[in-house]
Amino acid sequence: MSRPKPAVIFAFLAVVIAVLGGVSLVKGGFYIAKHEGDTLHLLQIVFRMADGEWPHLDFMTPIGIMAFLPIVAFVKFGAGIGMAILLSQILVALVLLPALFWTVYSRFDNALAYLFGLAVLVLVLALVHGEADRSVSISMHYNRWAWATAYVVIALAVLPGTVAKSDVFDGTVIGLGMAFLLLCKVTYFIAFAPAVIAALLLRSAWRVLGLAFGAGIVAVAVMTAFSGVGFWLAYLGDLQTVANSEVRPQPGAPLKIIIGSPAYLGGSLALMTGVILLRQAGERVLGLVLLLLVPGFFYVTYQNFGNDPQWLMLLAILLLVPRPDPAARNGLGWPLGRALALTAMAAIAFAAPSFLNLAYSPFRHAGISPSDYTPMLARSARHNDLFDRVVRSNRVDGTIALDGPGSGLESRQDLAKRAETHAVFQGEDLPDCELQLGLIAWFETIVADLEANGFGGKRLIAADIFSSHWLFGDVLRLTGGAPWYYGGLPGLDSAEIMLVPMCPASLSIRKQVLDEISERGLAAHEVRRAPLYILYDISGS
Repeated sequence: MSRPKPAVIFAFLAVVIAVLGGVSLVKGGFYIAKHEGDTLHLLQIVFRMADGEWPHLDFMTPIGIMAFLPIVAFVKFGAGIGMAILLSQILVALVLLPALFWTVYSRFDNALAYLFGLAVLVLVLALVHGEADRSVSISMHYNRWAWATAYVVIALAVLPGTVAKSDVFDGTVIGLGMAFLLLCKVTYFIAFAPAVIAALLLRSAWRVLGLAFGAGIVAVAVMTAFSGVGFWLAYLGDLQTVANSEVRPQPGAPLKIIIGSPAYLGGSLALMTGVILLRQAGERVLGLVLLLLVPGFFYVTYQNFGNDPQWLMLLAILLLVPRPDPAARNGLGWPLGRALALTAMAAIAFAAPSFLNLAYSPFRHAGISPSDYTPMLARSARHNDLFDRVVRSNRVDGTIALDGPGSGLESRQDLAKRAETHAVFQGEDLPDCELQLGLIAWFETIVADLEANGFGGKRLIAADIFSSHWLFGDVLRLTGGAPWYYGGLPGLDSAEIMLVPMCPASLSIRKQVLDEISERGLAAHEVRRAPLYILYDISGS
């Protein structure tokens, strides 16, 4: 197989960035079609950081600073939030470009070089988190960025350089890449660090390993110089809070489902088959390292919403790298070269729905009809370049339990085995209703009502998973609050009013917040009752 010419492969990567990034920008704004709650969570963090706040130190989040800093940079330069999000993806792709170019040129032949480069850039520049749902969304963008970085780091660590070699460049990229994972989403760092270290040790790449540690330490030192040592302690504290939280122990299916259910079993079998075939083909280092990656692949998939096995494309590429002797066969008589290729094709087939969804999401975004969308932050002249579908913004739907008192279905309640979510506060039974759709209209209406009744300019804590009210008007955010609720009462000391929604986005969290308020014996005096909420004064607490 021939090796890619440096100029050609660099031009290919640049064209992919230009096409996917350029197509994303043609609408002059960002039009999402789902995950409004996740988007508002992202906006809260970006705007807080743009105002000079630090994640972990000034507000609670388990997601690292690098997941937001590229977006914050464009907001600081004056861009609207919609364009800032799109431009940040292009920025990440450009920053990653030198490392990606070195990886594809030094590790892969022609076909694999292009496939690997395309796979990484699609992950960075996509406008959906994965799966097969065609709707555009920025939700969990940091998972895609982390996967793209992990692809590069793993390839450099596992595969030896052939045509071109540079221990300095390998070590620097691996070290900085692992530092990015640590500061983007620590799950990836924990999952892949053991296999990366093992790969370098098995290859006796001592100098690369030393340089990687050095580059990582430098990155951590630079971060500490700007943030202080307290940043790391606060980051660890946020991670511990989430790990111990009962609110969301995992964002999707249980681990056993991720490994062995019908939707995932094919990919799992391809992975284990690949490990066995590599060992039989004499690729003992690659086979062992791939085996060490198995827990990390499963764990990251388990920890990511949607449980999308984005490692399948990387698996396929790694299985296509070896060139066994055409005469080599295993104990069953299978030609090992062909068996590896067939296993790789199976992995690509399993990866195809998600990968294709990622790859053409920017083109779907370019083809939407703006008349179907409305600004998410309609009152912000600067940030009205982020749009949501009109129907999703204004169709306010909820779900209610129909077996409550007086329903005639009371005898069925025990058999229903619902989670304990019914909330009672100050002796009042609150409705068992949970918001499903219409989050934007819900926030806009509540905030407008608060302002109209003299509660503007006050710091508000909400008994719900979201606390995005301050994005929609003159309601102040909490000092030290949490953009997404994971537990406790973060920011309570600064709160003046508490909003208890009649139909929250999360019944269980409304109950948890109100139970904690009651257990602490905090004074809460009702000051307004509206159709959508009850408001309490807690300034004397």
